[in-house]
Amino acid sequence: MGYAIRVEPGAAVDLAAIEPRQDGGLSKSDGQKRFAALAAELGALQELLYAAGKQGLLVVLQGMDTSGKDGAIRHVFARMDPQGVQVAPFRAPTPDELAHDFLWRVHPHAPARGMAAVFNRSHYEAVIVERVRELTPERIWRQRYAQINAFESLLTDNATIIVKFFLHISKAEQQERLLAREADPAKAWKLSAGDWADRRRWDDYQRAWQDALSRCSTTAAPWWIVPADRKWFRNLAMAEVLVERLQPLADDWRADLRQRGARELAAIQAERMGERTETRSRHAGGGR
Repeated sequence: MGYAIRVEPGAAVDLAAIEPRQDGGLSKSDGQKRFAALAAELGALQELLYAAGKQGLLVVLQGMDTSGKDGAIRHVFARMDPQGVQVAPFRAPTPDELAHDFLWRVHPHAPARGMAAVFNRSHYEAVIVERVRELTPERIWRQRYAQINAFESLLTDNATIIVKFFLHISKAEQQERLLAREADPAKAWKLSAGDWADRRRWDDYQRAWQDALSRCSTTAAPWWIVPADRKWFRNLAMAEVLVERLQPLADDWRADLRQRGARELAAIQAERMGERTETRSRHAGGGR
C-alpha cells in the first residue's frame, strides 16, 4: 500500500482534501514495526548506492513550520551510513546569496554520484516564502517554477535521483506543536516570533504550496505529499517511498559491483602470481 500521495504531473493539488492525520489503517505499534523493516532495507540500499557510485540521491524536505523536517531526518535516515549522506539546511538567504540568482546557493549541495543529500528546506523557498511575504515581485517568482523544473531536469539528466516530500500537517496540529515548544525549555530555541506571524498567513502558504506542488511535480522529479500529523506515520510513508524508488536499481548496482569485484580479484591473483614467480626466480638464482 502507498502511504504517501504522489502528485501526478499537471494535477491540481487541493491540500484541504488530504487528511493530515491518516494512519493507513495501522496501529502505531504495527506502523513502527513496518518502518523498522523499511529503514533497515533503506540502509542496505544506500550502501549499494554508495558502493556502486553510479547515481546520486537528492531528497527534498519541505513543509509548514513544525511539520517535522528535523525529526524525519533523524529517524528516516538513521540507518544510512553517515559517510554517504549530507544534510543541507537552507535558512534565510545571506546578502551574498541574495546578490546571485536564487539557485546559486543550492547547486553546490547537489549530491555527487554515490552520495545522498537531504535538503532541509530548499530552492522552493523562493516560490513560497518570497511569494507569501511579498519579498519578490510576482513577475519574478512566477518565472521560477519553470526555472526549478529546468534545474531539476538538469540534475536527473546527470544521474541524480530526486525524491521530494511535502510534510502535510493540520493547522490545529501546528498550534499544538508550537505551544509544546514554548513549554519545553530544551526546544524553545527553535521558536521565533516569525513562526506565529507566518501562522496568520496559513491560507496564503497553503495556496502557494498548492501551486508549487502542481507546477513542479514531474515524471522524473515527483512530489509526494506525506500526511504528517502522526510522526510515526510520516516516517513510515517516507521510508516506503524511498525504498520503492531505489529498489528497482539494486540489481543493476549489485551486478556492477560483482563485475568490479571480479576484476579486482583477477588483478589480485595476477599480482600474487607475479610475486610467486619473482620469489621462485630469486631462490633459483641464489642456489647457483
